[in-house]
Amino acid sequence: MTETVQKTKKSKPYRSALSNALWSFHSILKDSPLFFLLMVLEIPLNICLSYAEIYLPSLVVAEVTGRASLMHAVIQVGTVILVMLIAGSLHTFLEEVSQAYLSEYRFKRQIDVDRKSLNCFYQTYEQKEIRDLSERAARATQMWDMVQPVSDMPKRSLKLIENVLSYLLFGSVIAFVSPYLVPILTIAPVVNWLCARAYRNWEYAHREQWTDIDNRLWYVQGETANFAAAKDIRIYGMAGWFRQVYDDLSQSRSGWDKKLIRRSFLSRIADLFVILLRDGAAYALLIRMTLAGDITVDKFLLYFSAISMFASFIGNIMNEWNGIRSTSLAVCDYHKYLNLPEQDGTGEADVTKHVKTAPEITFDHVSFRYEGAEEDTLQDISFTVKPGEKIALVGLNGAGKTTLVKLLCGLYLPTRGDIRINGVSFRKFHRRDYYRLFSPVFQDVQIGFFSLAETVSGQIDKDMDFRRAEQCMRLAGLGDKLDSLPKGIHSKLDKQIYTDGIELSGGEVQKLMLARALYKDAPILVLDEPTAALDPLSENRIYLQYQDMTRSKTSLFISHRLASTQFCDRILYLKEGRIAEDGTHDGLLALGGEYAQLYEMQSCWYQEDYTPSENEAIQ
Repeated sequence: MTETVQKTKKSKPYRSALSNALWSFHSILKDSPLFFLLMVLEIPLNICLSYAEIYLPSLVVAEVTGRASLMHAVIQVGTVILVMLIAGSLHTFLEEVSQAYLSEYRFKRQIDVDRKSLNCFYQTYEQKEIRDLSERAARATQMWDMVQPVSDMPKRSLKLIENVLSYLLFGSVIAFVSPYLVPILTIAPVVNWLCARAYRNWEYAHREQWTDIDNRLWYVQGETANFAAAKDIRIYGMAGWFRQVYDDLSQSRSGWDKKLIRRSFLSRIADLFVILLRDGAAYALLIRMTLAGDITVDKFLLYFSAISMFASFIGNIMNEWNGIRSTSLAVCDYHKYLNLPEQDGTGEADVTKHVKTAPEITFDHVSFRYEGAEEDTLQDISFTVKPGEKIALVGLNGAGKTTLVKLLCGLYLPTRGDIRINGVSFRKFHRRDYYRLFSPVFQDVQIGFFSLAETVSGQIDKDMDFRRAEQCMRLAGLGDKLDSLPKGIHSKLDKQIYTDGIELSGGEVQKLMLARALYKDAPILVLDEPTAALDPLSENRIYLQYQDMTRSKTSLFISHRLASTQFCDRILYLKEGRIAEDGTHDGLLALGGEYAQLYEMQSCWYQEDYTPSENEAIQ
């Protein structure tokens, strides 16, 4: 029972089609009122052209059969043609001008999604279902099969209004033939609408099935063209494996496509059957009335054209409504993503006075559990880091070191407990202000196609302190690299984009990220395995400079190489999400606990003529 309710709630659209249509009008009026006016003006022009289209043939026949003078016929017919020409030209002009505004509107909606992705709370964005939602939200702002949902929503809504007005106008013309024709021609398409609605509902309810497949397909496609993976693909013979994975995913996607096509085909067959019944009955009535002399030939032609056009308006109303519903489902993903909670602080605390000097950090009975996990990753963690103190976090993989750092940096929210900066809860800082307290270097980093100076400073040239950027890079150990580059700190990254671009090694990337942390100059420095990709000599130089890097800062240092911990004032040894040992390097060695055993095991590797035991080799 509960699962059924949950599935029902999950398949229910986030917002109604009417709500999304009203939002689209409000959004356009706010961003581009002239664009909205241009779209509205197209409605009377299109209605005018539609009526003139059926009226002109009837007028010509009436002029001929009525034996009017040639001049009278020319004036009558010429006037209608002139009106059609003016309306058509004006319509084309408005349509062309509105396209420019439409492109601008689309771009603004794309920026909305990009901005949300950049600012979305990290813990939320880390979840797979949220990243899938972000993919669907991005697609709502992109062109797929000549459809871009966020811009098609207002266009389709106005088209619906236009077709409803045309329906009323042409329905009044048809009512002169028979008052029963209008309801007959109107009721029939309800069957079509119900069929199309059932198809759209089924498509929406199952959309997550192929979203996951599409994401995997795009990933495989991207990796095959990823220059960074090219060596591995060739050396390890992964090309065949990639092709097989892609074929399997393609078959799965093709299976869903076949289901979609089958259901769409059944919907269209029902639509065709209803059209045959509807139009056949209407045309039979007109022919009978003409043969009986109830209507003249020109009226027959007018009513015949009006019925054909009327039927198209009814079909258009159904199509636009179904299109609005389909488009609305995509727009729902857009709104659902943009409306994700930001998890911001209250803003009561002013961060300014905390960024000037090294602060005190307090973890007060902090626990954290990942979404869907059965146990806490961190359990009742409590410790205090004094202002300017240098703390090393050590422990085996999975002990919770990186999770603790993410909590400290405000990327995660504790499940229980509190984190305080100088006695102030992190919840009292606005999140963006809270980030100003930290200069982290994480294990997994990404670099773009910017210059070295831009990457280090995170700023464009006019706002950058080039001298300081170079000092930070040299302090981080990139001095020799800068001296070897013709353009120095102005060298661009990524050879795939720039013909004179450069590629950095893994160690050089880590040094570049360390330089970025130094450039930010936040009062809390967080280094998560900063020397993992460095050779021993480079690592030793970094450690020798560590005192200079962390002067006047509170710092946390994560490393699996325990030789580095002697540079820190205190060591926290984590085990299974708890602080198992706390003390100085010498104090923990004297204690003879797990930290001492791990340190002794690692130090043996650097001794001459040492052969590890089988258990040590495995560890």
